[in-house]
Amino acid sequence: MSKQKYKYTLMTFVGVTMAIVANVRNIPTLAATGWAGIFYLVLSLLIFVIPLVGIINEFGSTFPGAGGPQLWAKESLGAQMGFVIAFVEWAQMFPGLIMVTSTLGPLTGQIFGQSELANNHWFMFGAILVSIWGMSLLSLKFDIQKIGGDYGVYIGVYIPAIMLLVLGIMTLFKVGINLHSYLGSFSAGKLFPSFTNKQTLSYVGAIMFLFTGIEMSSVYIPDLKDSKHNYARGVIISVIFILCLNMFNGLLVSNIIPMGKIQLSNVAQAILLDCEALGLPTWIANIFSACVVVGVILQLASWINSPQHSVSTAAKQGAVPAKWGWFKTNKYDVCDNLIWVQLVILTLLAFLYAFVKDVNQMFLALTDATSIIDFLIYAIFGISILVLRKKQPDLPRPNRLGKHGNGLAWLCAIMMWVSCLFVIYSTLMSSNLVSIIIITVIVVACFLIPVWIFKCQKPSWKQEAAEWVQNHKDKN
Repeated sequence: MSKQKYKYTLMTFVGVTMAIVANVRNIPTLAATGWAGIFYLVLSLLIFVIPLVGIINEFGSTFPGAGGPQLWAKESLGAQMGFVIAFVEWAQMFPGLIMVTSTLGPLTGQIFGQSELANNHWFMFGAILVSIWGMSLLSLKFDIQKIGGDYGVYIGVYIPAIMLLVLGIMTLFKVGINLHSYLGSFSAGKLFPSFTNKQTLSYVGAIMFLFTGIEMSSVYIPDLKDSKHNYARGVIISVIFILCLNMFNGLLVSNIIPMGKIQLSNVAQAILLDCEALGLPTWIANIFSACVVVGVILQLASWINSPQHSVSTAAKQGAVPAKWGWFKTNKYDVCDNLIWVQLVILTLLAFLYAFVKDVNQMFLALTDATSIIDFLIYAIFGISILVLRKKQPDLPRPNRLGKHGNGLAWLCAIMMWVSCLFVIYSTLMSSNLVSIIIITVIVVACFLIPVWIFKCQKPSWKQEAAEWVQNHKDKN
C-alpha cells in the first residue's frame, strides 16, 4: 500500500481556513458600531465561536473522512439531513458570494484612482461578473484552494491587515481620539448597545457573520497531514487571528471615519483618510486596494470550491439525480457541472446590484440572509452532537468535548441555539417588511428544496454514481 501524500501542512490549512473566513472587507461593518464593537466580538466569542469550535473539533476528529459537515450530519441525523446540510451550505454561498464580490467595485476603482466608481452600479455589476466567472473557470483547471492557502492569503489577508493596523495606529498617535467619528469619546455606556435600537441591531448579524464558514475547511481534512491534531490547531489559530484582526482594526477604522460617512462596501475609505491625516501619498490606498482585491478573489475561490465538495460527496452517495452529473469530479475534486450551475445562479443574482440604488441596504440584506442560514446550520450542529452522544456513546472521539459526561456538549449545543435565536431576532428587529419577506423566502427555499430532492431519490441514482466512483477512484 502506497503512503498517502498530503496536500496540506498545518500552515497551509490555516491559510485555507483564513481564505474562507478572514478578510478585511468586513472591518467597516464592525467599525460602524464604535465602542460597542468590543461587546459584539466578546459576545460572539462566548456564545458562538468557542462553542462552535468545540463542536466542529469533536466532529472533525471523530469523522475525518470526505464531506465535512455533510458527513457529520449524516452520521448523527441520517442521510437525508446530511444532504440537507450539504445543499444548504452550498445554497447559502450564493447571496454570500454576491456580498463578498460587492466590495470589488469600490476597490478596483480605488486602484485606478477612480473612487467614484463605487457609486456606479453597472461597474459594480461588471466587477462581480468578471470575478465570479474568472475564478470559477480557473478552479476547473488549477488547485486554486492550495495556491491560495500557500501564497494568496499573505497578499490578500495578512498584508492589508497589517497596513490597516500600522496606518491606524500612526493616525491615532497623531490626531488622538476623533470626537466626531464613529468611535468618539469613551464611556462605559457605549460598550453596551441597546438591543431595541434598530440602527444598532442592524449590524448584529453582520458582526456574528465574521466567524461563520470556519467549518467549511473541514472538507479538506482527508488531505491534511496529522489531521487528528492539526485540524483543531488550524481552526484555533485561525479564530485567534480573525478576532485580533477585526477588534484592533475595527476600533482604528472607527476612529478615522466621520459619523454618518461610512461606506460599508469600501474598506479603502479608511486608508484614504489615514493617508490624508498623515500627509502620505494616496497611492498607498491603491496598493492596499489591490491587495484586498486579491483577498476578496481568494475568498471568492474558497467559497466557489469548498461547499461544492460536500454536495458532490452527497451526490456520490446517490442523493441527487444521476443525470445531473454532480458526482463527476476532476483531479482537484471539483465538479464541472456544479460549477456551471453556480455560475448561472450567481449571474442572475448579480443583476440585483445593477438595479438596486441603496448599496449599503443591499449589503446588509445579503449579509443577514446568509447569516440566518449559517446559524440555522449551527443550531443543527448542536442537535447533531447530542444525538450522536446518545446513539454512539462509546465512539472514539479524539477531541471530545469534556473528558466525562455530556455537560459540556449540552452547554455548547445550547449556545448554538441561543446564537441562532439572537441572529434571527436581531435581523427581524432591524429589517423592514420587504426585507423580511425576501430573507424568509431565501431561507425556507434553501431548506425545503433538498428535502424534496431527497424524497424523490431513486435506486438508480446511487447505482450510477457508485459505478462512476468505482471506475474513477484511481484516476484522480
